[in-house]
Amino acid sequence: MNTIIHKASQRGFADHGWLKAAHSFSFANYFDNEKIHFGKLRVLNDDLISPARGFDLHPHQDMEIITIPLSGALRHTDNMGNEEIISTGEVQVMSAGTGIWHSEFNASKTFDLSLFQIWIFTIKKGLKPGYNQKKFDETERVGKWQLLVSPNGQNNALSINQSAYISIIEFSSENSTIYHLNEHGNGVYFMLIEGEAEITGNTLQKRDAIGVWNIIDSIEINFTRSSKLLAIEVPMN
Repeated sequence: MNTIIHKASQRGFADHGWLKAAHSFSFANYFDNEKIHFGKLRVLNDDLISPARGFDLHPHQDMEIITIPLSGALRHTDNMGNEEIISTGEVQVMSAGTGIWHSEFNASKTFDLSLFQIWIFTIKKGLKPGYNQKKFDETERVGKWQLLVSPNGQNNALSINQSAYISIIEFSSENSTIYHLNEHGNGVYFMLIEGEAEITGNTLQKRDAIGVWNIIDSIEINFTRSSKLLAIEVPMN
């Protein structure tokens, strides 16, 4: 089993006033030759967006883009005719395919918006663009893994054009769990949203991450207090 640790304080940071962003991987003006991607996971941005501010219309291509609001709501529009609000508890998936233009703004004029945006390389180029979002029952992730994203929407998750899986779990106190690989040969990038956890003998604090690969079948995770953990399972080549 191989591991790589990405401490929260060692991420790339950008402060644009209205946007405060932490980059787990090289992005925009942040570049680290050791942090280009983790397998097919290309981007994990931790964004805090001021009220009524956001990103004007801009393009994407040949990328699976997943947005997870942590608090607040996102207002989305695109050139496919979608005009949506994505609130906390919902997940958005855009398959950029041959090309998509979209804008994304904080839907509130009062409160900040906190979100994760994840980019995963698509399984092949030139696919038809697509859009979907879904509200998940947050009680279904307490004490057990809740699948948010999977290939072709397996197990009632949102569909993605890659052999990748995104899951989330929460505990209200000290506890433990097992993460079982969905596909042999995949690696898993764990991002600790809140709390404290021990994975492969490494202690993670809030917003620390660990990538694990060459896994036989499963990984044991121990939580030392109330915690929330995101698992991004991706092909490694």
